[in-house]
Amino acid sequence: MGWVVMIALALLTGAGLWVFLRRDRGALQFAAAAILFALAGYSLQGRPTLPSAPKAPPPQTDVPESEFAQMRGDMLGRFDRAAAWLTMAEGFQRRGNTRAAVEVIQAGLRDSPNNADLWVGLGNALVIHGSGMMNPGAQYAFQRAQVIAPNHPGPRFFYGLALAQGGHFDEAERIWRGLLAEAPADAPYRATIEERLQALAAARASGEIPAPTPPTPQPQQ
Repeated sequence: MGWVVMIALALLTGAGLWVFLRRDRGALQFAAAAILFALAGYSLQGRPTLPSAPKAPPPQTDVPESEFAQMRGDMLGRFDRAAAWLTMAEGFQRRGNTRAAVEVIQAGLRDSPNNADLWVGLGNALVIHGSGMMNPGAQYAFQRAQVIAPNHPGPRFFYGLALAQGGHFDEAERIWRGLLAEAPADAPYRATIEERLQALAAARASGEIPAPTPPTPQPQQ
């Protein structure tokens, strides 16, 4: 079949060239030589009897959903414009494409530069892209969200979460305790903060994470 296809293509190509180049004898001879050269190359290197070996697609590796993705609906909301951008970014994160997740949220910020939820999402996405470590870009994003929405618990809560995920447990605890002290008694997010503090205490009690660092004594005046 390989030879049949090659000869058919050569005849069709030759016929087409004859129609367009029949008045230019030199060009026609050059085109004919090229076709013969292609047939000669196929005769030397072509392997029409070789069985096909389709390449399997790369395995799809799904990354577990981040804690931010699981909790942001309760702390930030679900049905605003930011939620649509963040949901799209989390889809890329689950497929392991953390760079695309960052770029999606940056696109959302170009559309809504003063959206605190998107700045929180960008901070979280940069932490995930940095293998779970806080970095200057992520820290700036969290701080920007706090400036835009100073009375909203979300930016500070998720900043503490990112710090804890990077091993900065003392600082995360300080932020969460401050939030809890300021939260109204009937605030629905109090339970979420209390659960995080209890998880920190349990991890310290089991030795999973180090005990809190005692405060550095201040020099006497």
